[in-house]
Amino acid sequence: MSKNQNTNITDNEELEQEIKDAEKKKLILRLEVLDWIQCVVSTLVAVIIAFIFIGRQIGVDGHSMDNTLHHEDKVFMSDVFYKPEYGDIVIIHVDAYEEVPLVKRVIATAGQTVDIDFDAHTVTVDGVLLDEPYIREPVADPEDFKGPVTVPEGCIFVMGDNRNASSDSRSAKVGFVDTRNVLGKVHLIIMPGKDDYGVRDWNRIGSVYRTTP
Repeated sequence: MSKNQNTNITDNEELEQEIKDAEKKKLILRLEVLDWIQCVVSTLVAVIIAFIFIGRQIGVDGHSMDNTLHHEDKVFMSDVFYKPEYGDIVIIHVDAYEEVPLVKRVIATAGQTVDIDFDAHTVTVDGVLLDEPYIREPVADPEDFKGPVTVPEGCIFVMGDNRNASSDSRSAKVGFVDTRNVLGKVHLIIMPGKDDYGVRDWNRIGSVYRTTP
């Protein structure tokens, strides 16, 4: 066999190997793409199932929960096996506001006694002063509140975190909220609303309880 023939055979073998390597790389790439697509589809399906069977998205309208929640925030709410507890942020239905749901924080539950000192700007439940790092400013607006008051069975007492710009259980329009009118507990901010400059603070995505006890 001549030298040229040996060279041609070697070149052919190298070419065949290059083709095999290229095909192998393409196969690996296709498998990686398919794996990525499966992950995305699985995530979307899980999210859809969560929204259908576990909870749903709801938008915040107004500033009564500043600075915890902002106007036009999109939050994730769930009512699965839920029983209201102190500190929970809840979505409620109140007859006076017809079909517009309200978002407030649970301050007291059935059997507890709430009192508010509007001169000292303090809230007590069963005689214990609440530590409330989440409020925007100290409470000064009594609305219709005359305390102390004891929360009836099957009800909760709610207030907004922006105490002086919130219509809540201090108001006769809201009063004690029947737990059957609690639509669910807010868990997460999934889309922050825009500020006065039209900017979204993406760092706010996540749990709404990062500053609560």
